[in-house]
Amino acid sequence: MSYYHIISDQHANEKDCRLKLLVVNNTSAGYGEGAIYDYLRMLLQDGDEAVVRCTDGSTPAASLLEGADEFDMVVVSGGDGTVSSVSYALAGTGIPILPFPAGTANLLVSNLHLPYEPHALARVTRYMRTFDFDLGEIEAGGKKYGFEIMAGAGYDAAIMSGAQPAKKRLGPIAYFQSALANARPKQSHLKVVIDGEAHECKGLGVLLVNFSHIQFEIPVTHDTDARDGLFDVVILKASNAFELLPAVIGALRDRDGEYPDRSDSMEVYRGREIEVFADPPLDIQFDGEVPGVSTPFKVRVLGKAARFVLSDEGIKAFGG
Repeated sequence: MSYYHIISDQHANEKDCRLKLLVVNNTSAGYGEGAIYDYLRMLLQDGDEAVVRCTDGSTPAASLLEGADEFDMVVVSGGDGTVSSVSYALAGTGIPILPFPAGTANLLVSNLHLPYEPHALARVTRYMRTFDFDLGEIEAGGKKYGFEIMAGAGYDAAIMSGAQPAKKRLGPIAYFQSALANARPKQSHLKVVIDGEAHECKGLGVLLVNFSHIQFEIPVTHDTDARDGLFDVVILKASNAFELLPAVIGALRDRDGEYPDRSDSMEVYRGREIEVFADPPLDIQFDGEVPGVSTPFKVRVLGKAARFVLSDEGIKAFGG
């Protein structure tokens, strides 16, 4: 079965189709600019229908999806955490999702090669071409969560937590400011079980990577494929943040296509089912969300469970 889908010949015609959209709008995301309404104004034509359901964070976005299968697609206006929660709720349904960039980082939009401008996104919506991507499921503290980009424990969770107060003021820079402020995070004894094979060492944390690019298009790993049913499992073996600098430099060079090694401060594996233990325990994050739970946790890949609407650039990038 192809990863690439056109909803119908009718939807492939930009002028003749009638759209029925469900819009989930996180009003507290990002800078509160309300660009989603500009997008709808540019998109909607005679006979179209858009149902907008809003949350300020008090109501879970995933609870706003009643009757989602009656719509042509679900447009999710918010940050990466909002999109991931909706994707997880719709996992395996085949319902197309368009991530609308209303957060501070919008890493999924960047990794999918989607445009940021409302007018360009309106055109993408009309053509409604989709690919299926893997989704992550993390189980910790007796609860399950979904993620699209990456999850982890330790240093990355400390960075995400520290960036929260400054995200609206500084945007993506808040994450780098938080990384500098947490230059000496705690080290733990890590045990990472990947498809039944155990790896143990001391380190700062573990990352499970589905889409590899973070802020400013810096790749955490190279050759990551978000449709192959596997996660890149990155073990941060460093004893402090300064020892990660060679890996950071390698990631910056990777952006230029040089594909350098990440240095001895990182070990990279691949797997479908992963368990992470840490002594002392480490806090967990997924797609920028810090739920207040810690290790141990389990992660598994939900293969091709999320269907995203893509642009021409995205179709080319993912092999269409």
